Amino acid sequence: MEHAIQRAKVLVEALPYIRDFRGRRVVVKYGGHAMVDPGLKRIFAQQIVLMQYVGIQVVVVHGGGPQISRLLTALGIESHFVDGKRITDAPTMEVVEMVLAGGINKEIVNLVNADGGRAVGISGKDGGLIAARKLLHAAPGGAQVDMGQVGEVVSVDTRIIDTLEKAGFVAVIAPLGVGADGTTYNINADTVAAEVACALKAEKLVILTDEAGVLDARGGLLSTITDAGIDQLIADGVVTGGMIPKLECCRRALAGGVMKAHVLDGRIPYSILLELLTDAGIGTQIIKE
Repeated sequence: MEHAIQRAKVLVEALPYIRDFRGRRVVVKYGGHAMVDPGLKRIFAQQIVLMQYVGIQVVVVHGGGPQISRLLTALGIESHFVDGKRITDAPTMEVVEMVLAGGINKEIVNLVNADGGRAVGISGKDGGLIAARKLLHAAPGGAQVDMGQVGEVVSVDTRIIDTLEKAGFVAVIAPLGVGADGTTYNINADTVAAEVACALKAEKLVILTDEAGVLDARGGLLSTITDAGIDQLIADGVVTGGMIPKLECCRRALAGGVMKAHVLDGRIPYSILLELLTDAGIGTQIIKE
């Protein structure tokens, strides 16, 4: 009986958050181990369905780097990276689009629909969602590296997302964009999630990672940081590596009108619900100073 009472208390604890977020938009960037482990895949889909059921307007943006690398290896296409970004020539771009828009995207949609949700998979190419341009990457020393069909977001046209939401569907977005000349570009999924969140004026941007969140110098979790404090954390060496661009995306989202950004450990089951619908949360929230 005590266990049942505790479960009921958790539901009651979630009520004010459900009330506050009902009808508001939350953009979730789905990546990391949560996209690989079969159990976590199912749990991710269940969280999206639950949020949809309680009236939260969820938009999912997903990555797929490891899956792309596996297929490229299987096809005998060598991968080359510069500062963590994949150089994307024409043959590589074909594989990237196949994996992102054809494989991963439809798997996520199928998982959500199988658990009673309603989802539609699109890419940034659909409905003119993401206008892009070639990313000019500056190497150390100032030289520019040709990254091929790697792009950056120029603008986001949310009309296709609006249409899907009005019809009761969750939009699941593959991070591709189209240039003015019709060229398809591979775009970093964190960047796409931040720009989509800005364009939608979302309540929250949630980024799933394979880390507990932002950690202090002793390895403890920082439950809250400000956008203005990010530079100091980087300068002090507290934030390093792949967490830096994720926090830059969070800062961009806040500057663009998003109320809060969250960096969570996607390896923890039900991490999104624990962060958004409980008092304590489990990750790091980034707020405007």
